[in-house]
Amino acid sequence: MKIIGITGGIGSGKSTVCEIFKTLGIPVYQSDDRAKFLMENDLELVNQVKATFGQESYDGSRLNRPYLAKKVFTDPEATVKINSMVHPAVRRDFDNWVVRQSSPYVIKEAALLIESGSYKNLDFLINVSAPVQIRIARIQKRDPQRSIEEINGIIDKQVSEEKRIELAQKTINNDGNSLLIPQVLVIHKKFIKGTSQ
Repeated sequence: MKIIGITGGIGSGKSTVCEIFKTLGIPVYQSDDRAKFLMENDLELVNQVKATFGQESYDGSRLNRPYLAKKVFTDPEATVKINSMVHPAVRRDFDNWVVRQSSPYVIKEAALLIESGSYKNLDFLINVSAPVQIRIARIQKRDPQRSIEEINGIIDKQVSEEKRIELAQKTINNDGNSLLIPQVLVIHKKFIKGTSQ
């Protein structure tokens, strides 16, 4: 079974592309959603977060997101610490998920596949690309609580679009003018046939 990664900058449309793969019957592991789940349900991870960032990281069993975001967003060292806890937990969860699947290939979707180095363990990497102005507009519509400074801060912390294009075997253009479904179908047919060329 091939493991295909889907990455892209915030607001590029990764989730939309993944929904198309799902309608084709392909299992999709959405790393960011699972990370949020694991941060409240993986006891080992919960204890690591509390030990590093304090008991106030949680409000009962719920993650205190505003508190943790404030701690991590402004401190690069804290970002490295939280990632060094969350990424291994997600990796374990993903490995357990893969063995339960039975399709010709599966999708692993994550914003930080390149930043975390996880892309090296994949068979194929797809980058979803969109101009930064379009991405910012999408984020503002989806997450109205985020300031433009916060959005730009997230974009600046992610690897550059040029680097994503360089490392990915395929880039899907999601600029609002290019149709997504035909682009996904071309990739899907290749993997169903057992080739990624």
